[in-house]
Amino acid sequence: MVAPSLLLLADARFPTGGHAHSAGTEQAVAIGDVRDVESLDRYLRARLATTGRTDAAFTAFTCRLMSDMNRPTGPESDDRIVGSCLTSTDREYSARMPSPYLRDASRRLGRQLVRVASRTWPSAALAEVAATPGGPHQPIALGAAAASAGARPVDAAVLALHHLAGAVATAGVRLLGLDPIEVAAVQAEATETVAATALVDEPWLVDDPAHLPASGGLLTEILGEHHGSLDARLFVA
Repeated sequence: MVAPSLLLLADARFPTGGHAHSAGTEQAVAIGDVRDVESLDRYLRARLATTGRTDAAFTAFTCRLMSDMNRPTGPESDDRIVGSCLTSTDREYSARMPSPYLRDASRRLGRQLVRVASRTWPSAALAEVAATPGGPHQPIALGAAAASAGARPVDAAVLALHHLAGAVATAGVRLLGLDPIEVAAVQAEATETVAATALVDEPWLVDDPAHLPASGGLLTEILGEHHGSLDARLFVA
């Protein structure tokens, strides 16, 4: 049975601030890379297979790490080890996001997610993540929230893909007036296909966060940085 808490965390109405983010779709539309359902499908699959895989791995890794922390027993030294690993995880994710603007946007999303998740599922894990200087990155916050909601790491990984796909799909409908039914079908098929291939090796099962995936897109980073300089935009990023 799927935990009701996991469904809540996957719900677009859960107030995490994600509605203001397009996962780069707005700039992709602006340069003509995304213009219809077919090109949106191509863009979504590319994002899921690259940055999506990285986000999913970091989310699941954090979920695994913080699930251990949520256990009521264990020596204090274990908590210090977890804290050190969390710092390393934050640093490794920052290294995978060259754009300062997108790093800032990720931390803003992370702070909002931790704020609402801490009210919904209070835990030591969320308290630890909330103490990250500048706020946690969104995938790290999502991993801690998933752990506190009782999710497994694999659930957290799929959840990360779902959040990314939802941002792209929603932006496509809002920016281009695409048929929401067609877009929903694209989102469902793309997410299922990529989840079955990009996550099959369970890339979060590593001891050192430096060994987590580093798939990304330099054009996405460049366009994201440019997006931050615009005076008029519909989405934050």
